[in-house]
Amino acid sequence: MDIAVRVPRHRPTRRCMTAHLYSTTVSAPARLHLGFLDLHGGLGRRFGSLGLALDEVATTVTAQTADRICAEGPQARRAETYARLALRHMGIATGAHIVVHRAIPEHAGLGSGTQLALAVASALAHLYGAECDARALAATLNRGQRSGIGLGLFEQGGFVLDGGRGATEEPPRITARLDFPASWRLLLILDDGFRGLHGAAEKEAFAALPMFSEQQAGRLCRLALMQALPALAEHDIAGFGAAISAIQAAVGDHFAPAQGGRFASRRVARALDWCAHNGASGVGQSSWGPTGFVLLDSETRAHALLRALRSAFADQGLEFLVCSGRNRGADLSVERIPARASAT
Repeated sequence: MDIAVRVPRHRPTRRCMTAHLYSTTVSAPARLHLGFLDLHGGLGRRFGSLGLALDEVATTVTAQTADRICAEGPQARRAETYARLALRHMGIATGAHIVVHRAIPEHAGLGSGTQLALAVASALAHLYGAECDARALAATLNRGQRSGIGLGLFEQGGFVLDGGRGATEEPPRITARLDFPASWRLLLILDDGFRGLHGAAEKEAFAALPMFSEQQAGRLCRLALMQALPALAEHDIAGFGAAISAIQAAVGDHFAPAQGGRFASRRVARALDWCAHNGASGVGQSSWGPTGFVLLDSETRAHALLRALRSAFADQGLEFLVCSGRNRGADLSVERIPARASAT
């Protein structure tokens, strides 16, 4: 299954005259948010996140010069908003024509907003030869308010840990990065009928959560530093999976009042429980969900589990996708194109 949305063929709704010499295309990977580590914040920094870039799901955009800001394709309205903010931040008075070729599904826990924002901004910066401080730009685009993994994975890929939000307005900085083993796989469990918390509802949910204990924060930080990272460096999938599952259980239970349980989607929760009881190394939910994930040590095992899940949950309205970890950041390409007039 390819969950990356393609550009639909449709009649343009607005005119945008362009005289293109170059176009820039950026492809930004989806990511898994594997859990917060310190929701207590007693040391002056809060959150702290673990994240992993994925290789099979991405947002891809092309930017071309134009006399006004316009966009087409999936999530075009968001792309226009990000283009406007980015051009203003970079001090560029002209417009841009944005084509969104494919987009990470929105509000599924896969980082769609951050990756679209950064892809659009990066494409525009390279198109116009502008100086682009990605961290400052992320803040301008209202991304990275709690987690820095979206920015870190856009730049570097792999598996990352950020140091949490301090007193500044900048996104949290990446403090550790490791390559993800090439042979390991993630099996995603997708519930297209459910949308994770976002926007105002997400802010309200964070505000209403009970206090996170200092002891629990210490335990999660220890699991990350003393188990997950060393196990990943040693390619020990059992140790890594156990640490991720433990972090997911603790964070999911803390968020349960806001999302209705350890996992947001009951259908995904049933599939994850089934996988855990059938020997999966690590299971969890990305961000607010509903996307769940299962960690496996090989493509063969991943596809065997894929077949078993499709059989066991054939009538549950779920979809499944096998993914690899991605050990590089976003891709950028520049193409020289003839002058033309385009309508959007």
